Amino acid sequence: MEQKITCLIADDEPMALELIESYVNKTPFLELRGKCINGFDVLDLLAKEQIDLLFLDIQMPGLNGLELSKTLRKKNRVIFTTAFDKYALEGFKVEALDYLLKPFDYNEFLTAANKALEWFTLQRSGKQTTLSSNDYMFVKADYKQIKIDYSDIYYFEGLKDYVKIWLKSRPRPILTLMSLKSLEETLPADRFMRVHRSYIIALDAIKSIERNCVIINDQPIAVADKYKDIFNEFVNRKSVQ
Repeated sequence: MEQKITCLIADDEPMALELIESYVNKTPFLELRGKCINGFDVLDLLAKEQIDLLFLDIQMPGLNGLELSKTLRKKNRVIFTTAFDKYALEGFKVEALDYLLKPFDYNEFLTAANKALEWFTLQRSGKQTTLSSNDYMFVKADYKQIKIDYSDIYYFEGLKDYVKIWLKSRPRPILTLMSLKSLEETLPADRFMRVHRSYIIALDAIKSIERNCVIINDQPIAVADKYKDIFNEFVNRKSVQ
């Protein structure tokens, strides 16, 4: 059997805790490590247990779910559970895997849990291979996870809290809520390069280089001074003398 996803539940409503616990126990790939009634209890449990996934209520006394999620390490992922849909955008801003609106049934819970399974499976398999062997990514857009092949990407364009992903397969970009900085940390360095505060390019999509710009899909993208040295090093390695 594959390694299970360890999880905890945090909710200040006893009935909600019991219901989600029953859902976790029905899901073969989840292993419950604890239940908490507030955010401070969650922090205590995280210090003692190895936790992968947190089912977090947003409205909890003291430290609420959104505040708590901002303190978590990258390897901890969150699925929010709440009775208020007004928090959906905030949930995606902190890169939650999903957002369950109470009352939700087991089928809805399982759909969210499967997203977590997919994410952790990718991460765990990635640790056993080189970065260049990974050939796709998943991004959140339009309240779903979209698979994108690396070979289909022209470039990423940052717009404040959002990123536009320009693809070869579609005329309009995919818009997803994330930062270029966090994206840069996950992309394989042998396939993508940051060349500007607002742009990460796919190296194999470069059509030509003109002065201080790269041309991708007939779009000129400036190479900022901060990134010129590393970009020029890449070009020199690939140049035929």
